[in-house]
Amino acid sequence: MTYQPADRDTMYFIGVTTGKSSIMQVFPKWMDAMGIDLQIKGIDLPIHADPEVYREVVTFIKNDPKSKGALVTTHKIDLYEAAKDLFDYLDPYAQAFSELSSISKSEDGTQLRGHAKDPITCGMAMEEFIPENYWRDHPQAEVMIMGAGGSAISMCAYFLRKEFIGNQPRRIHVTNRSRPRLDALREISDGLNPGTVEMAYYDSPNPGDNDRVLAAMPEGSLIVNATGLGKDRPGSPIGDEVLFPRHAMVWEINYRGELDFMHQALRQQEKQQLKVYDGWMYFIYGWTQVIADVIHQPIRGELLYRLSDIASGK
Repeated sequence: MTYQPADRDTMYFIGVTTGKSSIMQVFPKWMDAMGIDLQIKGIDLPIHADPEVYREVVTFIKNDPKSKGALVTTHKIDLYEAAKDLFDYLDPYAQAFSELSSISKSEDGTQLRGHAKDPITCGMAMEEFIPENYWRDHPQAEVMIMGAGGSAISMCAYFLRKEFIGNQPRRIHVTNRSRPRLDALREISDGLNPGTVEMAYYDSPNPGDNDRVLAAMPEGSLIVNATGLGKDRPGSPIGDEVLFPRHAMVWEINYRGELDFMHQALRQQEKQQLKVYDGWMYFIYGWTQVIADVIHQPIRGELLYRLSDIASGK
């Protein structure tokens, strides 16, 4: 692929269907609100693209003076594996989890820097809806994460933090349709686990595999769709007949697309007394913390929520 040098300061969105994301309309409004002259452009790549494709993208951003950085979604692990040697700096999370979601440059433009922001931003997003001492107050509750990509790794890393000992889910179940990603998540989680959380891993290549795990989850558990189904690809990781556990928190980490999984939960919301959440604040935290890397300015507090209001049209 051929990439044209940017004619003004530019941040890129590396994804699969970037033109469908509301960020393409929201980003200019955010920059206007912050008084920053920075445009956004999308780079769409097929899922699990050839490694050379990822290297071409990173090399272009690194060498083009007005290309200031990028947010990476869907391709976080593949891009890291293909192009990690092109970076002058990789943060500890990027190295530990073999993924990156943020590409930026040093303020003087001489260094290309890569960060894995999900371990931070997914925690920020979950803290928006999980009460502070939830796991201590609900010792029977567990976590089920469907998918074993970068977001799932980050969620496990969040729950396994040593400072949360005494206020952690007693068991985390992770399902995935392909074994290599599941094994990679297991290796990372085993290295982080202080021995206080039981981990369970399931191959789930066939319809119904996730349903069996979900049907056995205890009351009050957190059920997460981190598969990409319902956004980048059609469908849901569960069938229509399986019941969510009563009083469960159900988190669809996407905020756009068909969101079949979320609608399945909403149909059971009253009967099972569910609390159902989409990925809106994950989207807000995910974007603002990467933008903060690119512009070298913090985005938090009042500014963060003002940008959220702008994005939601308030």
